[in-house]
Amino acid sequence: MKLPLPLQRAFEAVWRDDLELLRGPRRQLIILLRILLLVGRDLARGMITLRAMSLVYTTLLSFVPLLAVSFSVLKGFGVHDQIEPFLMELLQPLGDKGAEIAQRIVGFVEQVNIRVLGALGVALLLYTVMSLIHKIEAAFNYTWRIHRARRMSQRFSNYLSVVLVGPVLVFAAMALTATLKSQAVQNLPWLSEGLWVFGVVMQYVMIIGAFTFVYLLVPNTRVNFRSALYGGVIAGLSWRAAGLLFAGFAARSTSYTAIYSSFAILLLFMIWLYVGWLILLIGASIAYYHQHPELLRWEEEMTDPPPRLREVLMLQLMRSIAQAFLRGDPHLAADGALMQRLGLGRELTGRLLAELKTSGLIQRAEAGHWLPTRALDRIRLADIFRVAREGADHAMLARYPADDAVAALQRSWEGCIEAGLEGKTLKDWIESS
Repeated sequence: MKLPLPLQRAFEAVWRDDLELLRGPRRQLIILLRILLLVGRDLARGMITLRAMSLVYTTLLSFVPLLAVSFSVLKGFGVHDQIEPFLMELLQPLGDKGAEIAQRIVGFVEQVNIRVLGALGVALLLYTVMSLIHKIEAAFNYTWRIHRARRMSQRFSNYLSVVLVGPVLVFAAMALTATLKSQAVQNLPWLSEGLWVFGVVMQYVMIIGAFTFVYLLVPNTRVNFRSALYGGVIAGLSWRAAGLLFAGFAARSTSYTAIYSSFAILLLFMIWLYVGWLILLIGASIAYYHQHPELLRWEEEMTDPPPRLREVLMLQLMRSIAQAFLRGDPHLAADGALMQRLGLGRELTGRLLAELKTSGLIQRAEAGHWLPTRALDRIRLADIFRVAREGADHAMLARYPADDAVAALQRSWEGCIEAGLEGKTLKDWIESS
């Protein structure tokens, strides 16, 4: 779609300057505008919104079990009565309907008696909760272009810490806010105004802190605190602004009540869940682009390179990983360094590396960088060419077998490649050049 001339000029001005040459507030403003434009492009592609809708469905299935587990944890601390105020605060944009939904959810949670569920019932309850957090992690990993999931042991420990420790931290923060709003504190005239301002600021700080904590913990990669905070600030302020706008929308939703009757409450609840998840994923995308400034370019990211280019990229990846191994410099074989050297996006780089890993040519070290799986003199260049030619199409080639004449020509062509390389290995290639 062609933009009007003033917008086209403004758009070109955002991408014209080199970030390395910019300093001060202008550089930060250009970075922010570029991030917002790239996130908008990702939203237009539809996958982030699709993930948000999927999380709405999963939340509806898992919300009561999650609160039931949290209720059991908080009961040991004697603060389980704070679940309803917490839900009312969370559903405040729904107005009176939010209070009604909170009362119904608490009623469901109180009817869940873990002691009478038995071992199988408790296991199913925990599985439902863990599946919700796993879906959240999968959505974040997609946003961060991460193609590998956590190991099962890591999932259990991380998810359990979120389920058990998270509620305690949330309700501790709520207790602080309730104390600042208490009548005893408000009756102190010399403190009331200052505490009111402090309470308002603390609400925003807790919201931003919660978003930042999620962005640090959930993605299966190391997230810089500054990037997580950057995304947390924008997402937290957006969530607060969306809450105010949605409150006005809910107050004027009499037409929904007239059409959907009692289902209008559920409909508004689902819409608010969708808005919340969408803001959370947008903040994660903002943190991702902030941590990877090398991706702040408007060029369309290549997702399906042609066959000859695949060969070039595969050879370049293997050469870079082998050189880093010989030099003893693991930083040169990290995802970011490989991505920057090839000039590719994280998604395509991750997919090519995953294909090389599946073929048994490389493996990921504990520190996160890539290593050859065997000695370089045992990795044939013909094997790299074979992986580049087959790649993800191997299963499709097996599904659509060629006739005898085509298969014979293909074997002859592959034999020519083998003969041309003369058994040359990756080590021979690096040493000769």
